[in-house]
Amino acid sequence: MHQIPYHPPAHTGLALLHCDDALLIVDKPAGLLSVPGRGEGMQDCLAARVQAEYADALIVHRLDLATSGILVFARGAAMQRALSVAFQSRAVEKGYVAEVEGLLAEDAGSVDLPLITDWPNRPRQKVDHAIGKPSLTHWQVVSRNRSTHSTRVALTPVTGRSHQLRVHMQAIGHPILGDALYGTTRGQAAAPRLLLHAATLTLPHPVSGTLLRIRSDAPF
Repeated sequence: MHQIPYHPPAHTGLALLHCDDALLIVDKPAGLLSVPGRGEGMQDCLAARVQAEYADALIVHRLDLATSGILVFARGAAMQRALSVAFQSRAVEKGYVAEVEGLLAEDAGSVDLPLITDWPNRPRQKVDHAIGKPSLTHWQVVSRNRSTHSTRVALTPVTGRSHQLRVHMQAIGHPILGDALYGTTRGQAAAPRLLLHAATLTLPHPVSGTLLRIRSDAPF
């Protein structure tokens, strides 16, 4: 099992993007767990930090430790159920921004490759055409940087598999810069963190049904 040392960023206050009686939307910093991890010294996480200020907050979905950006918390169990149904029924649209290694030849495309946990090397995931779960990601080039030989892309996951965006970009030969699990040596050295950010979220409000459109600019 590949164990990455945990050094959470200092808590300098919650970056709230939306707050009402039904839900909270928070900007998660890179390097912070969404929920407590297993083992000693793994309790500091965004859920704990949010619950210290909003005791009824319950997490609805997660982001990887290394990924920054938009994360949704429900206010109470009933709202958690309603929001979980919205996520599971794909009524929620999520958009990410990433900086990947190399210059993508096309301007847009899709990666349709089944994924499964690579058990001897977990938490790594891998493409497995025999027993992997269907996984689909759409990508679109935002800009190309020829001096750094990298490409900024907008990523839209249709499914929500663990590490999906990271494995899919690696699988097409363009791993995300700063990726300690899937990146090349050059790509890992090119950034101090994983350059993946949950940048947009559109979801129906669990009480009013009004579409909430949340945006968080990538900090890279």
